[in-house]
Order: sequence, then structure tokens, then C-alpha cells
Amino acid sequence: MTSSRLIPDRRPRYLRGDNETIIDFRRRRELVVEARVERKRLEAAEQTSELNLPGARIRAWELVHGLRMPSSPAHSILDQIAVTTQLSLAEVHEEQRMRLGETAAIAGA
Repeated sequence: MTSSRLIPDRRPRYLRGDNETIIDFRRRRELVVEARVERKRLEAAEQTSELNLPGARIRAWELVHGLRMPSSPAHSILDQIAVTTQLSLAEVHEEQRMRLGETAAIAGA
């Protein structure tokens, strides 16, 4: 007598291809994209909010662009930082001087 036994499908549900799982996956992906877009919108708003001090605006700019403000006062990106954060170039230079002073104080400690 031959016994037949069903072998369960051990693949994860998303690989089995049932429609409900595919729809769930697409919806989760949409939610991730929506969250990413909202985070970028908030980060951009933080760069220009007049409620934020210049240092906070510049840190938001650094976060969005994945860059650090250069230490050279003649660096061309400082103009872009000023425009993007809606600060004057003098305010950007002041923040730069404050950071350099903090760095020097830490190095001297």
C-alpha cells in the first residue's frame, strides 16, 4: 500500500504568490515610501524654519545632504548653505566660527 502524504509548502507567504500577500507587500512598500517622503519634507522644513536657530538649520542641512559644513571660510558651499537655510552668509560664518571655537576648546582640554 502506498501512502501519500502532503508536503507542506514551507516557503514564506510572500513567495507563494497569493494575492492577499502581494497586496500586503505593496501596501507596506507604499507606507515606507510615504514615510520617507514625509521625513524629507520635515527635514527640509527644519532647514528654513525661522523658529530654529542658525545652528539647528545648518545641522538640518547637513543631515539632509549627508555633508558637514566645511571649516574654510572661503569654501563655495557656504553660499549654498546660506541660500538653502535662508540665513545670511554672515550667520553661516558665525556658526562656523562657533564650531571652530568648540573644536579648539575640546582639543585643548
